[in-house]
Amino acid sequence: MNVDETELPGLGVRKDFITASGRRIGIVEMREGETELFVSTWDDPDTCQASIPLTADEAAALGNLLGGQHIAMRLAEAHKEIPGIATRQFSITADSPFNNQPMGKAQIRTRSGVSIVAIMREGEVVPSPAPDVVLHTGDLLVAVGTQEGLDSAAAILRNG
Repeated sequence: MNVDETELPGLGVRKDFITASGRRIGIVEMREGETELFVSTWDDPDTCQASIPLTADEAAALGNLLGGQHIAMRLAEAHKEIPGIATRQFSITADSPFNNQPMGKAQIRTRSGVSIVAIMREGEVVPSPAPDVVLHTGDLLVAVGTQEGLDSAAAILRNG
């Protein structure tokens, strides 16, 4: 995928790419720290069809969602030939009993047989997280296990 980066004097930097459907999608990182998501046509990046200002938290959440999906898709592809193994993502919500707690406190592997293979946090990946990694609102956990185990892990993260 080719990502174009364009300096916008006095404003910031635009980073974008063209999708297979011919849309240009990207962000403008303003010098003041704001981020704006935009969609335009492939032939004119200055003709904006949609623009959404994002707070730092919203930009991080979007990065987590998209990055987590990419990781999950790759894991699913790697495990598709192994019968009974699936990949799923879990989001840590503010009301999760494990919010601001070490991941090991949930005992996901012991209680469900599921492995947490990565955490997406603020656009960054924490691969093979240790039990002492503290979970925070917005973290996206990428898990591998059986369907039954993944259902159990979801219930644990939701209810304790």
